[in-house]
Amino acid sequence: MLFMALASPEQLNVLGITTVAGNVPLHLTQRNARLICEWAGREDVPVYAGCDRPLARDLLTAEQVHGIEGIDGAPVREPVKPLESAHAVPFICETLERSPEDSLTLVPTGPLTNIGQVLRDRPDLASRIREIVLMGGAMREGGNMSPSAEFNILVDPHAAEIVFGCGRPITVAPLDVSHQVIVTRGVLDALREMTSPVAKACLGMLEFFNRHDVAKYGTEGAPLHDPCTIAWLLRPELFRGKMCNVEIECVSELTMGHTAVDFWGVTGRAPNARWLHEVDAEGFFDFLLEIVARYET
Repeated sequence: MLFMALASPEQLNVLGITTVAGNVPLHLTQRNARLICEWAGREDVPVYAGCDRPLARDLLTAEQVHGIEGIDGAPVREPVKPLESAHAVPFICETLERSPEDSLTLVPTGPLTNIGQVLRDRPDLASRIREIVLMGGAMREGGNMSPSAEFNILVDPHAAEIVFGCGRPITVAPLDVSHQVIVTRGVLDALREMTSPVAKACLGMLEFFNRHDVAKYGTEGAPLHDPCTIAWLLRPELFRGKMCNVEIECVSELTMGHTAVDFWGVTGRAPNARWLHEVDAEGFFDFLLEIVARYET
């Protein structure tokens, strides 16, 4: 996801990368973001560490999926690029304050803690947000970390509740769509033909990630979740979505983090999110490989 965003400066002006505790603890996610900037040759993009725990619950991590480093399979080392001294939440607030109304797009692909805290503490800044494009939630695919909840929403459902209730345009890339883009052997073979640090890092991470989801789902490879957000921003014609009302379960431990998607409008509640539910998988991977190939020169 970050490699896709950083390779598209003419279309996406990345003002900063903010990290949060999620797949692994915060000290690893901020390090990994700085490493990705270095591999991409985009040391100019600042990286900010954010919240190290959810708003109201204990932290749940996913080392069993992504490895103890969070990006296992890639050549992990300590980056040269420094971490910004400011916390991610004030950075987001100050960036919104400097931005015109309806101008800034937020693309969270982990737990929504940072953005939830911004919207909770500074609801006056919501009008500066043009759109929130997030990876999270599930409807037809069920849950991947509980029977009914996707990981990002399950980790911090209270932050997700704030975000989905903020009144700004939201586009959701859920498991419903990401489970349609499966990393095949052909994709891995195409990456093997490339020589850039980015291609090598992608190949290593995907080969490591595949081993978990192949065993879990019985598929040829693993689904790609986070890149669906940037693909939507750059190539929305690859996707089909529907405006729906989405509510977040924050009370029941049995279904905590469940995204209740009113896909057929049975509740009468006003739609608050565009729910992506279909993707052209072949076109998606053609586009992904095209972007990774940009790093070859």
